[in-house]
Amino acid sequence: MNFRLFDAPATEPSQHMGFAGNILDRQSENRSDDSAMRALEDPKARLLLLGGGRALLKVMGEAFDGRFTREESEAFGAAADQAILLGFSPDGPILAAPVSVDPEALPDALKAIDYRSINMQGLLDPASLGALAQGAGLLAWHSSHLFCGKCGQPTEMRAGGYKRACTACGTEHFPRTDPVAIMLTVSKDKCILGRGKHFAPGMYSALAGFIEPGETIENAVRRETLEEAGIRLGRVVYHASQPWPFPYSLMIGCYGEALNEDIDADLEELEDCRWFSREEVLTMLDKTHPTHFVPPKGAIAYHLIRDWAESA
Repeated sequence: MNFRLFDAPATEPSQHMGFAGNILDRQSENRSDDSAMRALEDPKARLLLLGGGRALLKVMGEAFDGRFTREESEAFGAAADQAILLGFSPDGPILAAPVSVDPEALPDALKAIDYRSINMQGLLDPASLGALAQGAGLLAWHSSHLFCGKCGQPTEMRAGGYKRACTACGTEHFPRTDPVAIMLTVSKDKCILGRGKHFAPGMYSALAGFIEPGETIENAVRRETLEEAGIRLGRVVYHASQPWPFPYSLMIGCYGEALNEDIDADLEELEDCRWFSREEVLTMLDKTHPTHFVPPKGAIAYHLIRDWAESA
C-alpha cells in the first residue's frame, strides 16, 4: 500500500544522534512509589552513578562501563533512597543515583567523565549513552525541585523517581523537558551558519533557541531565525530530535526555507552569522577547510548540516 503519510528514510534520522539510543523498557504504566526500591532488591540491578555533570565509569582496557552493582554504588557513597528507576534492559533493571566524587582522587580503574566528552568521544555504546541522558536529566530535575513551588515546603520522591509530592500541601510535581528548536536555514545551494561568542575558534553551527509557551515548533523556528539572523522563513520541516541532558532539553532539528538573503545578525547574541555554500560546507565537514569547521558528530547540528550538504 502506498501510504505517503509515512514516507521516510528506512532509519529514523534521530537514531544517529548522540544520547538518542535509549532502548530501555520504561514500563511507565507500572511505576509505583516503591518501584525503585523493589528494583534495587534484584541482584541483576545495575546503577548509573552521576553527579556534577559527570558519570562514573569503569576503565576496562580500551572500553568503559558505566554500570555498577548496588554494593559497588553504596561503596562510592551513592544514596539508594535517591535512586531513580530508568527502566529494564534484557539483563535486569537499570537505575540512576546521585554521587559526589573527586575526579582526582579516583583509582586508575575508575574515571569521572563529563557527559559531553562521553558523547563526543564515543566512550559508551548508544544504548548506554541514551540511558545516561535519561538519568542525568531526571537527577538534575530532582536536585532543583526539592521544595514545593506552591507552598515552599519539602517534596518527596515518588513513582520510582518520576514524580515529587509536597509533604505539606500535597501538590504533585513532574519532570520537565525543555524543548529547543535548532534549525538550518537553506536557500538552494547555500545555508546559514552562525557562531556564538563561547564557540571554539573557527566553529560554525546551526542557529537554535528555546520554544516558548503557546508556540508551535514551526513558528519558533521562524521567530528565532528572524531574531538572530533577520531572515524570514517560508516552509519549515522537521528532521530529527536529540535528548540533550544540559540539564534536561530536547533538541528539535528543522530545516527552514529562506525568503530573503540579506542577513541582519543579532551581534549581541552571535559573534558572526553568514551564508555558506554547499561546497564550502562539505570542506568543513571533511575538515579540509583552512579555517572553519562544524560541530562534532555527537551533536544534532552536525547531522542537520551534513544531511543537507550531502542531499544534492
